[in-house]
Amino acid sequence: MIVQIYEIQTPAEAADMIALGVDHIGSVIVDRQAWRQPLVKETVDEVRLAGRISTLIPLFSDLTTLFKLLDHYRPHVLHFCEALSLAGRGRDRCRQLADRQAQIKHRFPEVALMRSIPIARDDRNRSDPPSALAALFEPVTDWFLTDTVLGGGAGGSREPVAGFVGITGQTCSWQQARQLVSDCRLPVILAGGLDPGNVGEAICAVKPAGVDSCTGTNARSGGGEPIRFKKDLKRVATFVDAARTAARQFEPTI
Repeated sequence: MIVQIYEIQTPAEAADMIALGVDHIGSVIVDRQAWRQPLVKETVDEVRLAGRISTLIPLFSDLTTLFKLLDHYRPHVLHFCEALSLAGRGRDRCRQLADRQAQIKHRFPEVALMRSIPIARDDRNRSDPPSALAALFEPVTDWFLTDTVLGGGAGGSREPVAGFVGITGQTCSWQQARQLVSDCRLPVILAGGLDPGNVGEAICAVKPAGVDSCTGTNARSGGGEPIRFKKDLKRVATFVDAARTAARQFEPTI
């Protein structure tokens, strides 16, 4: 059972994740203009030296800048999390994004590509069929990650980061996520509102290849709100232990 933890932006915090047994350690580049982040470069290098998997999310899609980013950081995995839809011209946009991935795979064959597949919070508010979205990307993708989509806004405008999915702090439909795991030939990591208290139940319900946490393992403010880019090490340790315990009950689908 792979454990992936996101928003690790410093080598010191990466060292903490490594010590706690995290497998995939993810960082985020939030600004296309400021894509060179020395601490993030040190973080990726720290993860590589420790023999763990570094993942990197760019919150932009300019291909020229992505090439520069990959040349500079050399992560193991590049992770795309744009909001996706099959409605209207959404299918054409998905094909454009898949073509971009094909170009990246051609130029950087050593870098694995992860693609977030948006899933609604529950079956009463269904998003596009996850398997239909995944089918458009499967030939040019190495990993899928299911994440919660709030929906209802043009171009993903209701999401915490407009145009992208993730960091909602809410779980997605585990039934739909399980269907994707069953239908898909690629390994699927389950994300969306996972925390130390629910990750075991989520694993048993979905049977993914791995689980991902961001907001659910973040430090908390005085008002109890997650603090971005700062982890609570106790929460991470409990999350890892709960995931490993649940995983012993079955063989994950990979």
